[in-house]
Amino acid sequence: MKYSRLTKEQFEELHQEFINFLATQSITGDEWEDIKKNKPEAAEQELDVFSDLVWFGVLSKVEYLEHISPQQIHLFQCNEKSMRLIALKIDIEEVDFTTKEGFEWLRNNLLSDAIEFFNAKKEYSDDKHLDLFKMIQSGANITKGELFNYFADLIKG
Repeated sequence: MKYSRLTKEQFEELHQEFINFLATQSITGDEWEDIKKNKPEAAEQELDVFSDLVWFGVLSKVEYLEHISPQQIHLFQCNEKSMRLIALKIDIEEVDFTTKEGFEWLRNNLLSDAIEFFNAKKEYSDDKHLDLFKMIQSGANITKGELFNYFADLIKG
């Protein structure tokens, strides 16, 4: 398996898609029940293949990722060959970007010398999707890029 197995909840959400996946392999509902009961390792394999297909589909559509921690914000624009990073960092322990108050502080103090801005570009490894998957596994969230674009415009201006 290249990525990770979907959770029970994710499988439940994708129930119809999984049925369609089994159908593409000419596996009926009864046959699937038989495979689960009598060939558990084959059933596990099917679950893994389906999970990888779902992850690949999701990762193929990722345009922006965000990773927000108490003192840092990392915003990524995921382009075809590389990703662009805009990062903000503060050294004020009382401010926590993961809280509403911390975000409010950021909004009110954007031009403060307490905030360091970083702007960088990074090439992907040989496997863009795996790079993105690892970032998500380490806490990044897929977003629509509003925050990234806000700061990109701010840096330009």
